[in-house]
Amino acid sequence: MKIIVAGAGAVGTHLAKLLSREKHDIILMDENEEKLSTLSSNFDLMTVVASPTSIKGLKEVSADEVDLFIAVTPDESRNITSCILAHNLGAHKTVARIDNYEYLEPKNSVFFKNLGVDSLIYPEMLAAKEIVSSIKRSWVRQWWEFCNGSLILIGVKMREKAEILDMPLYQISNSDKPYHVVAIKRGNETLIPRGNDILKLYDIVYFTTTHEYIPYIQKIVGKEDYADVRNVMIMGGSRIAVRTAEYAPDYMQIKVVEQDLNRCNRLTELLDDKTMIINGDGRDSDLLLQEGLKRTEGFVALTGNSETNILACLAAKRMGVRKTVAEVENIDYIGMAESLDIGTVINKKMITASHIYQMMLDADVSNVKCLTFANADVAEFTVKEKSFITRHMVKDLGLPKGTTIGGLVRNGEGIVVTGNTQIKAGDHVVVFCLNMMIKKIEKYFN
Repeated sequence: MKIIVAGAGAVGTHLAKLLSREKHDIILMDENEEKLSTLSSNFDLMTVVASPTSIKGLKEVSADEVDLFIAVTPDESRNITSCILAHNLGAHKTVARIDNYEYLEPKNSVFFKNLGVDSLIYPEMLAAKEIVSSIKRSWVRQWWEFCNGSLILIGVKMREKAEILDMPLYQISNSDKPYHVVAIKRGNETLIPRGNDILKLYDIVYFTTTHEYIPYIQKIVGKEDYADVRNVMIMGGSRIAVRTAEYAPDYMQIKVVEQDLNRCNRLTELLDDKTMIINGDGRDSDLLLQEGLKRTEGFVALTGNSETNILACLAAKRMGVRKTVAEVENIDYIGMAESLDIGTVINKKMITASHIYQMMLDADVSNVKCLTFANADVAEFTVKEKSFITRHMVKDLGLPKGTTIGGLVRNGEGIVVTGNTQIKAGDHVVVFCLNMMIKKIEKYFN
């Protein structure tokens, strides 16, 4: 595919690097030559110094021949304008990064398509939804629902109380068990496990299961005494914080600690009365204790500084908070965050890249997610008539090494897949694979 990425900021640069590894024809354009200078020599992509809102600049990069035009500059208006221009020049599909939630309302979808903007992405909204999903339960690292919750993905860290430690998977995860172990993160290594692999202390283990068996999973991982989160303190009044407070279920009590008084005043206008706004420095432990941190089950650090967020979550853990979430935008720090055992990590770049990635696949894919710690991806495919995946039982499909099928949804019912499962047309299939392998599995669904 020929792809133009407009905007060499954090999201655009990460996306261009990711796509260039898959041998796509990538052009990264930005007006700032300094931002582009080191990229073309280190990655297989072309950089062009030009404005994405310049017709001349778009013609220079042959926007009329492009398969996908992605505008991810920090300016929403420039992104929309550049997509409209690229579409009218002949770009096949366009994507714009936005920061106005109103644009995402279903009634506006046709309006933007008519303008020439095929898809809109709001990274802060995507991040907030992941935060809310992961923070509800203090015992999980990641929690994702597929097909309206018919199938669940749970990421859990193995502790001493887990009942399934040091046992081969064929003993603990067979056709009689209501779950499937689909990935293991062990140190710096990610495994797509086989039957002889064992679960070790401090592994992060990813399970697929259905809603009714969640208590069973909680029991076998030794976390029955972990209470659900009802009180949450958010450090930093960013846009992600606003969306997180809005998406949080009604039973949650939310406190937002923000240092800037003007921003606090704005937050009181944006959020309803159920959210308490506190003007103060979230790094001040005395302030946090005074505001009830020790009675809080969840702590979310959303300042603009990755180091601050990691350290704040570490401090909250030491004060007895069981569930912490840190926004870590510096990808190099994600491993450090895991080694410090701070809990869930949110990275807007990875979330946005996963969302855009699914638009590049030929198969019918409704969801692509990146497992932040595990260097693996999850994709939800809808099975077409006569696709290869329907021709044999799962054990006979010859799936590439590093991939596994975690489960499927058939007629609204979640099913844990075994080697003897026969996949049918119309099934929604959840596939797990190591990074950059989704393209290899895609052909099975075409």
